[in-house]
Amino acid sequence: MGFPNLEVRTSFNNFLLNTFSDLPTKEEHYDRIYEALEEGRPEELEEVFKAIFAGIPHDWFRKTGLEEYEGFYASVFYAYFCGLGLDVRVEEATNQGRLDMAVLFEGRCYLFEFKVVEDEPEGKALLQLKEKRYYEKYQEKCEKIWLIGVEFSKRERNIVSFKVEEVSISLS
Repeated sequence: MGFPNLEVRTSFNNFLLNTFSDLPTKEEHYDRIYEALEEGRPEELEEVFKAIFAGIPHDWFRKTGLEEYEGFYASVFYAYFCGLGLDVRVEEATNQGRLDMAVLFEGRCYLFEFKVVEDEPEGKALLQLKEKRYYEKYQEKCEKIWLIGVEFSKRERNIVSFKVEEVSISLS
């Protein structure tokens, strides 16, 4: 007995993999990301994305220099958020500069700034979000706003700092 087509074969293999493996699946990553955003707990995204980056094969970095590019790391976040069908905006211009990424979800805004560091976190991602006041653009659109500064280590090829701060919105 065989499989009628590739789609059925793939679905069956995914079922077996998910059933007999303790490894998180892509669906589990999506579920955890969605729940964190839906419940207003963006700090929980750190663990999920660390696992995603840890799963990227080291061969992908050999002779490519990917680990040096902020865009590489940001594109992984972008792909997951877009895969969930969320309203994702990148390189959003403001009067102070460009915000790396905004994720708008059910009246909440998650504003991301990404930085690549040599090894140790420097705190510059969250600092830039606050100094440039990127959140001001979203105060009329969002009931809640979170600033999320994410720093990646070139050496570790993963997140070394994930700082979250909720913005107090004052409606004057």
